[in-house]
Amino acid sequence: MTSLDKPTSDTDRTNPTAQQEADAKAVTEAALFEAFGGIRGMVETVLPGLLFVTVFTINKDLHTSAIAALAVSLLLVAVRLIRRDTVKHAFSGVFGVAFGVVFAMMTGNAKDFYLPGMLYTLGLALAYLVTTLAGVPLIGLMLGPVFKENLSWRTRNPGRKKAYAKASWAWGLILLAKCAILFPLYWWADTAQLGWVLVALKIPPFLLAVYLTWVFLAKAPPPIDVFAEMEAEEQAEKARKAEAAAAVRHHDI
Repeated sequence: MTSLDKPTSDTDRTNPTAQQEADAKAVTEAALFEAFGGIRGMVETVLPGLLFVTVFTINKDLHTSAIAALAVSLLLVAVRLIRRDTVKHAFSGVFGVAFGVVFAMMTGNAKDFYLPGMLYTLGLALAYLVTTLAGVPLIGLMLGPVFKENLSWRTRNPGRKKAYAKASWAWGLILLAKCAILFPLYWWADTAQLGWVLVALKIPPFLLAVYLTWVFLAKAPPPIDVFAEMEAEEQAEKARKAEAAAAVRHHDI
């Protein structure tokens, strides 16, 4: 158990030692890797769209491109299920591709394959900004359970709340900048041009946002492990009951 797994005093959270800072960076890196899927999650995010635009660039056939993208998404889920890995990132990719395929098939416009994902990105950007303005930054809601702190950062760890707010601002603004590039292209560019730009913008903005999140959180006070606190409280309650029972037995004797 690292120092981050133990409840810390206000002094410890305000003036972290060098070891605590090193632990914070390591735990933050691991948590971000888990929350956002790491390299494999990025591959699963990019591959369906890359296959769609590649096939469409070659044959200009919407149906073939859509089937190829959906097939590879399902294959990625199947691989995770066979290996009994976490499937949340792969499943989210399948749903995203499925929405794009259905939308494009309904309209007959291949560019509409990308539209649901673009709208999701815009909605997510607004969610980051609005929740931060409301005092409950979305990145904190997402990462709080990963760090075993839940919502303790809101009232008990102001330095950490500030870091989550900075990270959420970064995510929101980066995603808005991405939307500012993609939506004009949706109207002005052809399907292949939009697809290649979208593929190119999948990873770099994401990596920048993750890096900034890591920087902000690594410098923040360590999280308060509320699960360890609850466990300690339960152990203390058991000890009190045991002492009370022993006192009763002693009195009876």
